[in-house]
Amino acid sequence: MLYELLFPLRLEVEWLSWLNVLRYVPFRVIMSMLTAMFICFAVSPWFIRRMQQRHVGQSVRGDGPETHFSKQGTPTMGGSLILFAVVMSTVLWSDLRNHFIWLILALTVGYGLIGFIDDYLKIRYENSTGMPGKFKLLFQFSLAGVIFLYLFMDSGLPSEWLEMRHRLAIPFVAFGKHPIELPAWLYVIFATFVVVAMSNAVNLTDGLDGLAIGPVMVNTVTYLILAYIAGLSFFGINIAEYLDIPSVPMASELTIFCAAVFGAGVGFLWYNTFPAQVFMGDVGSLALGGAIGMLAILTKNEFLSVILGGVFVLEAVSVVTQVASFKLTGKRIFRMAPIHHHFELKGWAEPKIIVRFWIISLMLALVALSSLKLR
Repeated sequence: MLYELLFPLRLEVEWLSWLNVLRYVPFRVIMSMLTAMFICFAVSPWFIRRMQQRHVGQSVRGDGPETHFSKQGTPTMGGSLILFAVVMSTVLWSDLRNHFIWLILALTVGYGLIGFIDDYLKIRYENSTGMPGKFKLLFQFSLAGVIFLYLFMDSGLPSEWLEMRHRLAIPFVAFGKHPIELPAWLYVIFATFVVVAMSNAVNLTDGLDGLAIGPVMVNTVTYLILAYIAGLSFFGINIAEYLDIPSVPMASELTIFCAAVFGAGVGFLWYNTFPAQVFMGDVGSLALGGAIGMLAILTKNEFLSVILGGVFVLEAVSVVTQVASFKLTGKRIFRMAPIHHHFELKGWAEPKIIVRFWIISLMLALVALSSLKLR
């Protein structure tokens, strides 16, 4: 919005020529990050007090670790504050003519609404069940499916995107030589699965104070770099083509969104770090997970997202294998799933689990970034 309103003034008013700085993506990235951070820092104390006054608190699983019982009643739905900061910062500092911005905002807000309903039902009926899983998945698949159908039906998108939107890049392999091409209908199904899977994986990870938001921030900063490079031209040289990665001209504007998520994450983590004063809730975890999945699709890093989001994948796989093993053999692989609860029951302190998962996430991000040159 500010970009749309202020940038033209540099030519109309002489002393406003300094507004030319708005044309540079790195400047708007910094401003988006600071704006989201400021919103979270400024509004969080008021938000926490309001949640406490209204008795909007977390419902703890009865079969969970005993150490979690003390968290009963801690204010939740803090993810709504993250979403507010992300949407406001993105709208203020991004080029709103970019279709990718509206698509990722639509999916993020839509998934946030699904999570909000889930959180509301948990609070309303004072249990940890919330919305039935089949309805939650139905809404998630439907929204993502509609968005990806639009991506294939909109012929007004740049020709570079139209040519490669159904292709998959293989990590550490030159994109120009060995892309995987899928039929349009199959890619829509695949992309929808990626987004829904990542959304629920982040949701499963959100079980300890600050555990989910740390890797989310690491992921979004990494996608910020990947998106910027995918759309970057320098002195007439297309950097993506030079690195032999997918070239997505519209992707550079996604860096504004990534910066907003990171800035909001920093502000939220101030109050979410152990011992947490507020929890993210499904309104945050489903939305942020969906956003990460969407970033993987729009920057053409679908397979790389498995490496980059390895912590989330591990948490999801631990649940799937635990359930499958118990149903097939009657035995459990882990003491409790998701896997962070397994380490809790082994005697690891909560902060130790959180920080070690953050470290793993950072290491995986470095591996993902190394794919830019190792191919």
